Amino acid sequence: MRNDSGSLILDTTRRTLMSGAFAGAALLSLSPSLGWAQDQQAEAPESAKAAAEAVEAVREAILRISREVWENPELSLHEEVSSEIHLRELREAGFTIVSTGTSGIPTAFLAEWSQGEGGPKIGFLPEYDALPALGNAAEPRQTPGPTGVEVGHGCGHNMLGAGCTGAAFALKKVMIDRNIPGTIRVYGCAAEETEGAKVYMARDGLFDDLDACLAWHPGPMNATGLLRTAAVNMLRIHYTGRTAHAGVDPWEGRSALKGAELFGTGIQFMREHLKPTTRLHYAYTDGGGAPNVVPDTAEVLIMIRDQDRAEVNEVTEWVRDVANGAATSTQTTVEIDHFFGMHDLLPNETLAASMHAHMSALSMEWTDEEQEFAKACQREMSLPEAGLMSQIMPMLPEITTGGGTDVGDVSFNTPTALFALSTMPIGVGLHTWPVTACGGMSIGDKGSIYSAIVMAGVGYDLMTDPDLRAAARADFDRRKGGRAYVSPLPDGQVRPSGIPQHLLLRDGSQELGVDFVENK
Repeated sequence: MRNDSGSLILDTTRRTLMSGAFAGAALLSLSPSLGWAQDQQAEAPESAKAAAEAVEAVREAILRISREVWENPELSLHEEVSSEIHLRELREAGFTIVSTGTSGIPTAFLAEWSQGEGGPKIGFLPEYDALPALGNAAEPRQTPGPTGVEVGHGCGHNMLGAGCTGAAFALKKVMIDRNIPGTIRVYGCAAEETEGAKVYMARDGLFDDLDACLAWHPGPMNATGLLRTAAVNMLRIHYTGRTAHAGVDPWEGRSALKGAELFGTGIQFMREHLKPTTRLHYAYTDGGGAPNVVPDTAEVLIMIRDQDRAEVNEVTEWVRDVANGAATSTQTTVEIDHFFGMHDLLPNETLAASMHAHMSALSMEWTDEEQEFAKACQREMSLPEAGLMSQIMPMLPEITTGGGTDVGDVSFNTPTALFALSTMPIGVGLHTWPVTACGGMSIGDKGSIYSAIVMAGVGYDLMTDPDLRAAARADFDRRKGGRAYVSPLPDGQVRPSGIPQHLLLRDGSQELGVDFVENK
């Protein structure tokens, strides 16, 4: 948003930039005046009008998905209703459901529609999981939502999923109208907030034959570019000791908690010698239950982030050494469970430029009521009342952020592009209640529609322009540099942990007997 006081926008922009997908990079692209006038914008693509008309034709289906998923928020790996909403609309739109329970995850799916012989293959990546403690009504204040406050779409995945699936519907319509051969594939990307399905799908080769994959994310700004996100490893460090009475005979015990605490101390001593790109953050998930009992179990959950897989794996080995050293020092034993990881996001300049051109063709308009809603949210959060952003920011430069996304594993298997559109007030970060509030009213509706227009337009261009596909592939090959994709998942990791038993029963898991007995 242009403002007579550049300092206000600069301040709110610092607050605004998403902690994951579009962090600090955007600041580097802003002009000193913060005007970011449209001097960098290319002429609107010819396909933009066709994409907008096609999205209008499927508008009601897009809004049904967004609103119903918002009304039925579900945590990662629990998205029974949310995934079925997408599947219902996909079936109604004529897509074939290739699989449910895809890659071992009951709430993941794969759907497809094809026309003609051969042709390109373009993928879309809807997400639909919600977050704990962020339930909120579609009101500019903290108040319980449709299912209370326990769960809510504080990351906007109701809009994200609707935009991606809706773009597939719109692209299908244009392809039918213009007799364009090709395949559209929709990946039901469960559990992005925890152990994302995209990583498991990538391990299974489900993106390998695509010409490109497209996605977006709700945000407080309108931006795309050459952003890289961090690679991630996630480990559970579990200590086992020997219990004893802490007052009578503590010498008989060996405190698992002391092992965990010494591990945390060791992580702190690492920090002086880590590169600026490294992030270590952890939580104690088990530390005993009573102070007068020497705890025989303790656990730490740690996330390790760095600029690429090589760097994050190097730091992970150091973390393992610290964990083992703490066990030796406390005469406890340690089990290290490396249960999940993600690749860094590989940008694609060709696709980012195409997305930026289509974003620049949008006419993003907010009503007075929507701006006032946004400003009321900002007042509640003691933020400057800057409202909602309307302008499209210039292309972001190449820079690595501290956050991660499982889209990174897609990007190492096919040319991939991401963008953000404004669906929350300037200065408001993701994973907060205003995101949930805005996602349940007309601001969120517009985010779903606008994002579908952009992705349908880029998808159309990819379907019809072999030079665009070739350029995207060449950029992909150059950045990948001949490196083979190696899954960050540990050997033997069949599926994420924490899947509800009734969903394993529903999907008829081959390992159900073992899983069920062990968790009874």
